Amino acid sequence: MIPFNKPPVVGTELEYMQQAMASGKLCGDGEFTKRCEAWMEQRFNCPKVLLTPSCTASLEMAAILLDIQPGDEVIMPSYTFVSTSNAFVLRGATIVFVDIRPDTMNIDENKIEAAITEKTRVIVPVHYAGVACEMDAIMALAKKYNLYVVEDAAQGVMSTYKGRALGTIGHIGCFSFHETKNYSAGGEGGATLINDSSMIARAEIIREKGTNRSQFFRGQVDKYTWRDIGSSYLLSDLQAAYLWAQLELAGKINQRRLTLWDNYYQSLKPLADAGHLALPIVPEGLEHNAHMFYIKLKDVEERSAFNSYMKENGILSVFHYVALHTSPAGEKCGRFHGEDRFTTRESDRLVRLPMFYNITDTEQQIVIDRIKEFFA
Repeated sequence: MIPFNKPPVVGTELEYMQQAMASGKLCGDGEFTKRCEAWMEQRFNCPKVLLTPSCTASLEMAAILLDIQPGDEVIMPSYTFVSTSNAFVLRGATIVFVDIRPDTMNIDENKIEAAITEKTRVIVPVHYAGVACEMDAIMALAKKYNLYVVEDAAQGVMSTYKGRALGTIGHIGCFSFHETKNYSAGGEGGATLINDSSMIARAEIIREKGTNRSQFFRGQVDKYTWRDIGSSYLLSDLQAAYLWAQLELAGKINQRRLTLWDNYYQSLKPLADAGHLALPIVPEGLEHNAHMFYIKLKDVEERSAFNSYMKENGILSVFHYVALHTSPAGEKCGRFHGEDRFTTRESDRLVRLPMFYNITDTEQQIVIDRIKEFFA
């Protein structure tokens, strides 16, 4: 069976994990954590990066940092993972879902303004498949209505919008280093990017269980105390060691994934030209990271038939998000503003193909051949 995903392995992970074990410090904010954070701050031109146990934790951190209160409203697409909404629902917010663009599967920037009320506090663009949302328009709306922007860039590490790294454009950005992402921290992991320098000190406190422990270790205070609400949002240094191996070769990983993505695109273009399927679209001015390769079929029935055919032929292809506003929790914790023209329709058509750093050229060719056979 050719799997849908395998966690990326570059070969130096074990060596660095052994170094972390030998250091005698495995908890958060060790040597490898510092290396990873410094690398991202420099690479992405971000004032402060804080490693976390997951992108979910990063989103929760953001909601606390922005003082989200019961009754506040947060605007986001319905086509996203549950963590995007859960983080704000945990603080008592109401989620306001708006429709997506059918070309990128991202939030439709033209539908956001109509959803803004006096209770709106935050807009959460989700950069689907590592393709940027229309951030200029979103940031302009945030400025106009005095709102915060939290970028869910779980899939966007190494992608850019008009030359700027995803996660660094809004007030706060959130990365994922889950095993399904381009770079992994040994299975789980994330990062919070603080782009507003005035938030850095409090972000450190929230991440350290509400204490000023980070300041204590830097010698800025003689003892640390409980200062604010917070939680345990530190990544183990053992996992940071795994992540460091991957960040060291981030360019190589990125290039390999782009090669795989381009090969899928060129190989399947004749099927798209013949009207059998639709291919992903990357608007001009955006650099994506080849996080995933998806195709769109006619409808949910054809998709089910396609996935069954692939599985029978030893290949795991999968559908993706079920629209949150149609879920029991989504109905209870939020509302959909405007018309659902594309969210449900497009999500019902979409199929993700096997796409991971260590997939071989031969395996990819088998996937392509089976897709061609399905439509023959």
